[in-house]
Amino acid sequence: MHKVFIDGAHGTTGLRINEYLAGRSDIQILEIDPEKRKDTESRVSMIKQADVSILCLPDQASREIAAAAPADSVIIDTSTAHRTDPAWTYGMPELTAGQREKIRSSTRIANPGCHASGFILLVRPLMEAGLIDKDALLTCFCVTGYSGGGKPMIADYEGPDRPAALDSPGQYGLGQEHKHLPEMVMMTGLANAPCFCPVVSDFYSGMVMTVPLHTSMLKKGAGLNDVKKTLHQRYDSEPLITVHDEVPESGKVYSNTLSGNNGMEILISGNEERILLIASYDNLGKGASGAAVQNLNIVIGAEETAGLL
Repeated sequence: MHKVFIDGAHGTTGLRINEYLAGRSDIQILEIDPEKRKDTESRVSMIKQADVSILCLPDQASREIAAAAPADSVIIDTSTAHRTDPAWTYGMPELTAGQREKIRSSTRIANPGCHASGFILLVRPLMEAGLIDKDALLTCFCVTGYSGGGKPMIADYEGPDRPAALDSPGQYGLGQEHKHLPEMVMMTGLANAPCFCPVVSDFYSGMVMTVPLHTSMLKKGAGLNDVKKTLHQRYDSEPLITVHDEVPESGKVYSNTLSGNNGMEILISGNEERILLIASYDNLGKGASGAAVQNLNIVIGAEETAGLL
């Protein structure tokens, strides 16, 4: 049985991870004394006892506890703190060939950001195939549920006296400095950050990331079928990613369709002039807690989808 400590178990991400692990016979969740949840020495003691520790903390708190923990303790950090740190392994098994092996052998694993997950998984294969140049100036937009903002945003949306503005979608990240942009650039190989338009809306969880492309942005002679072929080849054998190239019968993609799901569905649509790359997933699933459990499963040698399907 593998011992797992969740530091920050009462936050939105930590609670969901607890749910995924609670019924598993191969996992023992280590519980810290509630009065010592903020005590560094007690938390480091728990990390030393655990086979794997998962940090569900604000960025600075994650940096502090990771620095205090022994170098040989396996840590999965769900915060933004270490995603572009070269000393940490980026916890996206589908990123590229050999990434699973890197995760399996690492003691420091940085869980991907929710918005970043969709963008990277849509763009990285096209970069590796040479269909998109590293100097491409891309745009992306993403519609997400309000749980991505954690307990404060959940309280705002579910409070009895919430403002009328929350009844409508709200665009944010207006200064083009969203915290996921650095990993979006680093993990795709782009030279320039995309123009990113995130939108939060009045539903609990789920998200849709869209990357629009003019075919003129692809390598000369490439088109829609080349994009379809590349993404199918990359992901058709992946257990948690499904690629579609037929538009849904409704003609619509809804952002909450995969709420409660830990997979990702990719849709490639458009025509020979303009292409839409669309990734649908749950911001708390493949975008956070589900991704952390997937990484945990790889580290301990369990079935990669254990507790997720």
